[in-house]
Amino acid sequence: MSLIKSYQTQKFEELLVRKGNAEMRIKLGVRSTKVLQILVGVLMRCWVFAGLTILACILVYWTYGKLFAFLLLCLAIIGIFYHIEDNLLFHPDMPAHSRIFVPVPSMFGMPYESVNVRSSDGTLIHLFFIRQPGPLAIRVPTVLFLHGNAGNMGHRLQNVLGLYQNLQCNVLMLEYRGYGLSQGNPTEAGLCMDAKIALGYLASRSDINHKEIIVFGRSLGGAVAIDLASQLEYAQKIWCLILENTFTSIPEMAKVLIGWRLLHYLPLFVYKNKFLSLNKIGHVTVPTLFVSGLADNLVPPRMMSELHQKCGSNNKQLLQFEVGTHNETWTSPGYYHSLATFLRDARVRRGIDPPSSPPPPSFNESV
Repeated sequence: MSLIKSYQTQKFEELLVRKGNAEMRIKLGVRSTKVLQILVGVLMRCWVFAGLTILACILVYWTYGKLFAFLLLCLAIIGIFYHIEDNLLFHPDMPAHSRIFVPVPSMFGMPYESVNVRSSDGTLIHLFFIRQPGPLAIRVPTVLFLHGNAGNMGHRLQNVLGLYQNLQCNVLMLEYRGYGLSQGNPTEAGLCMDAKIALGYLASRSDINHKEIIVFGRSLGGAVAIDLASQLEYAQKIWCLILENTFTSIPEMAKVLIGWRLLHYLPLFVYKNKFLSLNKIGHVTVPTLFVSGLADNLVPPRMMSELHQKCGSNNKQLLQFEVGTHNETWTSPGYYHSLATFLRDARVRRGIDPPSSPPPPSFNESV
């Protein structure tokens, strides 16, 4: 009998421990969990360097005292943060096999061309060009689609299908360097370089309307799109800009995601990738639509409002969706209709005739 009670007591204690652990995880909150994940990721990627740094700090402490050891530790942390930042910002391997398996547009019934172009530094970049059938392709807009920081362009095909059908447009999907089947490693300068090459590729095609090129950027892609449209040389080739759930800068996002007070005092040079979109958006003068999901739990919606407010365009609009999340705002009711309305108004304001082919009779918002 005592053995049974002892066993029951043990199980009850284990249950309490599990319950306590669950409550502790809840109390830690989302921010603490993200910080822990980042720290673990840093240690896993550079454990040798981190170990040598700790050893060096101990030796300096014994030899020169606390001040030099503290300074060395600070410099080491800054160095680790600077060099590991690419791995924290860019996630081409999430989900698994994203560098190997890239879904193709034909899986969603869209005709396409698989294109490889070389960026300015010789890196081979992969593109999908999805073209409207027959002579319609040259009479409708073409969207340059810039995706977010994880996965590959094939993971966005259902959204692109909605654009293709509801906006009746061609779509060029860019696979950044280091993502999908593109070569190289992702960096801020590299991604911006790739976007310029993609825009140049569209300008080289004779089967599209060069006067109606739309640049669409979501999340990280929005930062790349802002960089592209803020430079006059490339802005001249852009008709409209659509930005969805993007951020003001990487330093500001670091403060939001990590929450350490120390980050408010770090100099800008500590950040390898900056994406200073708030500084660049004032140079954007093309018609710009800001699409903000108010249920976005990654990028604060206030950042979209700040970008909209500071945008230099005379034709700008902030479109907000109450149920829009960071990656799924495009599933919100009225999404495609709102985009089509903005483009129609931009066409009217600029005196551009609508496409000679009639638009679809209704919007399929369920796509």
